[in-house]
Amino acid sequence: MGLLAAGCIINPSAHAQSSVTLYGILDEGLTYTNNQHGSGAWQATNQNVDGTRWGLRGTEDLGGGWKAVFTLENGFSLTNGGAGSSSQLFNRQAFVGLASDGYGSVTLGRQYDSVVDYLGALALTGTGYGGVHSAHPFDNDNLDDSFRVNNSVKYTSVNYHGLTFSGLYGFSNQAGGFAANRAYSGGASYDFGGFHLAAAYLQLNNSGATVGFNSAGSVTGDATFNASRQRTFGAAATYSFDKGGVGFLFTETRLQNATGINAYASGTASGIGLSGGDVRFDNYELNGHYSVTPAITLSGGYTYTDGRLDGISPKWNQVNFLAAYAFSKRTDVYLQTDWQHVSGLSGTGIGADLIGLPASSTNQQVAVSVGIRHFF
Repeated sequence: MGLLAAGCIINPSAHAQSSVTLYGILDEGLTYTNNQHGSGAWQATNQNVDGTRWGLRGTEDLGGGWKAVFTLENGFSLTNGGAGSSSQLFNRQAFVGLASDGYGSVTLGRQYDSVVDYLGALALTGTGYGGVHSAHPFDNDNLDDSFRVNNSVKYTSVNYHGLTFSGLYGFSNQAGGFAANRAYSGGASYDFGGFHLAAAYLQLNNSGATVGFNSAGSVTGDATFNASRQRTFGAAATYSFDKGGVGFLFTETRLQNATGINAYASGTASGIGLSGGDVRFDNYELNGHYSVTPAITLSGGYTYTDGRLDGISPKWNQVNFLAAYAFSKRTDVYLQTDWQHVSGLSGTGIGADLIGLPASSTNQQVAVSVGIRHFF
């Protein structure tokens, strides 16, 4: 009888409900940039607004309010058909876990941190209203999910009358080096009426090419900065109404012993070297969106970033605007304009740098994009 019971647990009954969904986003366009390393440029561009991807999402009903869940998601380029990563089949997400109607979910694998989950969802760059070029300088707070967390276990609560919370831990996977290239984060949100409030914290230890770096760790190959420690925290509030919404967001990123900004975050071929001191970015963002008609949506935002970088105090001002026309629920076309101006970096060789585009040779960069998106 005991063997029979064990067999029933290992092999769920044939009538258990399960489903697998194929989904994705395709985003391709044309972009003019006034300055890329000193020259204006016209180019075909992938993922101006949303990251181009395809994925599989599945669930299996295990009974008693429990279910197995998984997500496998791959990012790629429509411009050339190439993979987003040469070493990862599912570079965006790859996790499996258990979820309960009453207790929440526990998932394991490659996952988003709590700052992305709670603050990225309220930032212009983390929504379909702004996109990649709306990210804060160097994506310093990871709201555009420049990196995911490997080796991670995440708990996400159920909704308690508008309150949800989550926590994640990414293991270093190194014997004798528990803290080398590990990550942990936590966040919470609360909804009432049209208001949505959220706060989150993230910490990375030895996440880049610094002493103690571990090549099997939580953000290997993805880290935005080379530093002995990165701490990012922030809060956001949005208000939604019938045809749109407005929001305000603050984040701060602090780095200790920072030696570099990696190439994929800096827009330069080799990245930007730093002196090994402390670095700080304070980001203040105001954003909003409005549906002029059921088919036409306008959105935009302004971000001010106050920095401390190698003994200087650069300031970034950035304005982003997007107009989208929806042919259907799945397909739209868009016009996007982005402008960034930075002061206080004269003589450093660092210019304006919209995320997703090569950096400017001056303190200003303007980009205009037209494109099409399809959701499936």
